[in-house]
Amino acid sequence: MPDLKNVPPSPRPRRLSQLKDAWKNKRSVTIVYLLLRASVILVLIAQIFNRNFENVFLCVLTLFLFGVPNMVQHRLDIELPNTLEIIILLFIYAAEILGEINAYYVTFPYWDTVLHTLNGFLCAAVGFSLLDILNREEKIGFSLSPLYLAIVAFCFSMTVGVIWEFFECTMDQLFLLDMQKDTVVNTIGSVMLDPTGGNNPGVIRNITDVIVVQSDGTQTALGLGGYLDIGLLDTMEDLFVNFIGAFTFSIIGYFYVRSRGKNKFAKRFIPVVNEEPQPQTKNISAEDAPETEKTKE
Repeated sequence: MPDLKNVPPSPRPRRLSQLKDAWKNKRSVTIVYLLLRASVILVLIAQIFNRNFENVFLCVLTLFLFGVPNMVQHRLDIELPNTLEIIILLFIYAAEILGEINAYYVTFPYWDTVLHTLNGFLCAAVGFSLLDILNREEKIGFSLSPLYLAIVAFCFSMTVGVIWEFFECTMDQLFLLDMQKDTVVNTIGSVMLDPTGGNNPGVIRNITDVIVVQSDGTQTALGLGGYLDIGLLDTMEDLFVNFIGAFTFSIIGYFYVRSRGKNKFAKRFIPVVNEEPQPQTKNISAEDAPETEKTKE
């Protein structure tokens, strides 16, 4: 007969207790999480029937990303505010399901702009939180000022934004995915148009169409109403709105640290470190003192 004392407890009761705690302490987050997860599962089933396996992968990726905030909280022993966690979940859903699968990036011209702004905000929150955790760690022998925390959070967000643009450019060059969206312009200026071969930019205005000539002599009029800018303006716009999102959060984080966490608005976006419970010390009275100490007295 097996020794029941050495049998590990079933993980099911632990998961049920975690769900109960989440429903009690983070009801709004739990409701949003369950609704979004159910929606993604329905989309996943539809994509399987349509045999669109690229979208199936995006659905699976979305379900995995939904679990990242909870994973980060457990690994770093931090607590994400409800508002910030809901924004993260909605951002993932808007980027992967609405943006990619439902083609909101094409249907709504400013969808990508809004998400890049939100991305700058969230990345600044991540950078700020990591530094704030180190700043509160007693083992670390330095203390950072609120201004320094805000500047580093801003730089962290901008660095992530630049790396993402590198990724988009790489995907466009290798796989022609057009992640850096094109823009139709009616005026161009380039030193390559200088007939003397110098450094003076030649300018062409009032462009209404472009004809592409291929190596076999085939000519194709694009019919876009202008010249096709290959991703440059889209990249600069993405970096600019990332700048706005990062700058906005940096200001919020600055006043949060300066007020020592008393700013109620900033608290909605700043993760906090879970404080370890302090061991209770028992005061020993004279009556409870050992007899050896009593005899010494």
